[in-house]
Formats: sequence, structure tokens, C-alpha cells
Amino acid sequence: MTTAAAVAGIWDLSIATPIGKITAVIELRDQEGTLTGTARGAGEEVDLGGLALDDGRLTWKQAITRPMRLNLAFDVTVSGDTLAGPSRAGRLPASRVSGLRRTDRATETIAGTRS
Repeated sequence: MTTAAAVAGIWDLSIATPIGKITAVIELRDQEGTLTGTARGAGEEVDLGGLALDDGRLTWKQAITRPMRLNLAFDVTVSGDTLAGPSRAGRLPASRVSGLRRTDRATETIAGTRS
């Protein structure tokens, strides 16, 4: 079973749309077992609505105004630090979404190397 804590983090998304590739960043937060989030891209930040997580399947909706006013619906599958699935914008064709969770990695020092 996938929990809110298991998907929490900052995710870099790539969305292959009919008008070209769009990048966005979503931040998912686990607030006492409830999943909340925001998305940033194209100079705007919006809240994610209707966030639901069911056994690795993550869905949400968001409204954007750039590059045009659209209501988007996402339906992705999360597997570890990756996600993939479709996004729909009304009657427009579905777009492919892929994402990678950012991870904090401590700076590694290799023995015998000088800075």
C-alpha cells in the first residue's frame, strides 16, 4: 500500500503536449496522512485539488492560465522516485507525463581528492 508519506517530495515533471514539451514542478506534502500539494510552472503557482492516492495511482486536478487557461486532470502511477501517466485538458488529446522525484544527496568526498 502506498501512503502519502511515500509520495511526498518535490517532483520535476515533463509533459509532452500537442504544442510541445512543458516542464513543471510539483511539491507533494504529507500533512498527518493527508496529501496536499502545489504546482509551479510558466511563472505561476497553483494548488493541486482532488489529490487522491490509491495503491500507487496518484490523481489530481489543477487550473492553469499559462500558456492558456486550462483545467488539467492528472492520472499517474508512482513507482519509487518516478511517475508516469496521462494528463487531460478538457477535450484536448491526452498528454504524456513523466516525473522524477528530487533526492537530497550529501556531497561525496572521494579519498585522495583535493578540492
